Amino acid sequence: MGNLYTQFRKLLPSDPLLVGTVTAHDSDGYSLVELPGGGGLRVLGQNVAVGSKAFVQGGRVVAEAPALDAVEVLV
Repeated sequence: MGNLYTQFRKLLPSDPLLVGTVTAHDSDGYSLVELPGGGGLRVLGQNVAVGSKAFVQGGRVVAEAPALDAVEVLV
């Protein structure tokens, strides 16, 4: 039996799934996405309209995300 922490890490995705708002499309197939914390990303894909929420993973637009309010819970 291996290290439990190593086994746990294998269950998690290597690239996190992020949610952000698409702010612009570039002419070369990339989109600009603003994250809720204020950061921004330039990601490949234009399949989500400007002003809509998008799921982003691994530097690509994965799909359109539902427009829900963000809630932060401290434990």
